[in-house]
Amino acid sequence: AKEIGEEGIVLLQNNNSVLPINTDKVRKIAVIGENAIKMMTVGGGSSSLKVKYETLPLEGIKSRFGKKADVQFARGYVGDVGGEYNGVKSGQNLKDDRPASELLNEAVALAKKSDVVIFVGGLNKSDYQDSEGHDRKGLGLPYNQDQLISALAKANKNLAVVLVSGNAVAMPWVKEVPAIVQGWYLGSEAGNALAAVLAGDANPSGKLPFTFPVKLEDNAAHQMGEYPGNKEELAAGKGKDQKNPINITYNEGIFVGYRWHDTKNIKPLFSFGHGLSYTTFEYGKVRADKTQMVQDGKITFTVSIKNTGKREGAEVAQLYISDLKSSVPRPAKELKGFEKINLKPGEQKEVSFTIDKSALSFFDAATHQWVAEPGEFEALVGASSSDIKTKVKFTLQ
Repeated sequence: AKEIGEEGIVLLQNNNSVLPINTDKVRKIAVIGENAIKMMTVGGGSSSLKVKYETLPLEGIKSRFGKKADVQFARGYVGDVGGEYNGVKSGQNLKDDRPASELLNEAVALAKKSDVVIFVGGLNKSDYQDSEGHDRKGLGLPYNQDQLISALAKANKNLAVVLVSGNAVAMPWVKEVPAIVQGWYLGSEAGNALAAVLAGDANPSGKLPFTFPVKLEDNAAHQMGEYPGNKEELAAGKGKDQKNPINITYNEGIFVGYRWHDTKNIKPLFSFGHGLSYTTFEYGKVRADKTQMVQDGKITFTVSIKNTGKREGAEVAQLYISDLKSSVPRPAKELKGFEKINLKPGEQKEVSFTIDKSALSFFDAATHQWVAEPGEFEALVGASSSDIKTKVKFTLQ
């Protein structure tokens, strides 16, 4: 469970190499935020778990750093204090009646006298957050966390923001904060997995499985309309029960997520497939084993990747395919393969991707068949959908 958690964590940003925390130099660590002490295995509907135990972020951080550093906690904000979801009880009561200003001031004071600040916030499993039956009310963080994060960034330049959530959030403070970690809901070993990554015992290698937009309107469904449904029907009062549904047209078609952002040239906050490491990787030039591919044939692309840093690490190389001329609208590129490789410092390995015509095909609505049109294609290999390192053209006959 700990290993899966470590590999799932995504290092979104790490300016000035704030992470990993140097245990030989850091003497005072401030941990701030309700999600450092809140159980997350319970709640959310069908994602609710009954685990034997759950290591909280604060517990994991204290266990890992406590022998060499003084780890202190401040709540920072009060969010969801309850511990019962869908009839399952966590046994937690996080009630705190202090005013928001007092909690914020306490957190800022602690941040100012600490060497490093770890803010653990994000969403939770309560209604209108990461739960079934309710949509989130917005993309922003709840409970005035944005204000708190900005205040912490001013108080201490060595700030790492850890977001515990199952989805993207808006980050108006992204340029103020040096380090950002996407921590997800990591299960029973959550705290220990997070602490291992913060300490550098584990080198982060996770990659985002979806695009983080800057704002909600950057998503296709919101930009093109029809979400949360037909406006005329909504205005007429429809959609209040299952017998009176709203008609929703998926105007975006296949242009969802990175396919929308790439094709429309909308810069995301963090791209699909993005994820940093504590080491660096260098990609060689991709080569194809042939320049022309027949309809029932295959083509293989090979690229070398070298660890040019000082730590052992893993990289997830991603293969995207672009149809350079199509009779139907297609995304700028689509993911067709990915490969994770572990590399020691200075080590170099080759990664290969083999595809057939299914990776070049689109679904023809008129004939109800998958079609691979002859013509020119391009294979693009990179570290994310927006970080393409090398590409090569080929032709389908």
